[in-house]
Amino acid sequence: MGDPITLMARDGHEFSAYMAKPKGAARGAVVVVQEIFGVNRHIRAIVDGFASAGYLSIAPALFDRIRRGIELGYSDAEVQTGRGYMMQIQPAQFLADTAAALAVVRHAGRVGVVGYCWGGTVAYLAACELPVACAVSYYGGGTVNFLDREPKVPVLYHFGEQDTHIPLENVEKIKAAHPNGIYYLYPAGHGFNCTDRSDYNPESASVALTRTLAFLAQHVDPRQ
Repeated sequence: MGDPITLMARDGHEFSAYMAKPKGAARGAVVVVQEIFGVNRHIRAIVDGFASAGYLSIAPALFDRIRRGIELGYSDAEVQTGRGYMMQIQPAQFLADTAAALAVVRHAGRVGVVGYCWGGTVAYLAACELPVACAVSYYGGGTVNFLDREPKVPVLYHFGEQDTHIPLENVEKIKAAHPNGIYYLYPAGHGFNCTDRSDYNPESASVALTRTLAFLAQHVDPRQ
């Protein structure tokens, strides 16, 4: 449904992104931020899904800062590889790339950012630093490391109660630091939204998507 495009960040970095257009007039736009596995099949499917829901949607390839075309699976070895790539990219860099993606789609109207895993933390930081209308963070465990920053727009958080990567005490720290956020816990583990992962939980994924779409409609769609 979507197509690859090339973007350039303000620091001159050229990188790829996957963009999908809705049929008819856009309800606004959504920037989808990847996990530590690159803009792989799962992330492209999410972009296509938001486009089907009426939003001009784009996923910047944040790993192009390291090497172009990185797409990983979900084996233990690939998880470690993805973490290694993630650790090489500084917040100023991934925010610059997110901002470039935002600039490309903002002609469609207000823009929301939705991130998963590492991207959940990026979405949170985008809510603090970038001109977005709202943010949705799926199991963004790294958020706890940036609680000195204050979101300037509404943020919706999805966490799994059985997530072995994000202790519930960290979720409580995020809640305490930013009580204005909207928080949901699901009977699921880390990555419960991804159909390709062992922790995929279809019921939790469906409920989270319904809530996400309602949140985007409220804050991004001018018709609401």
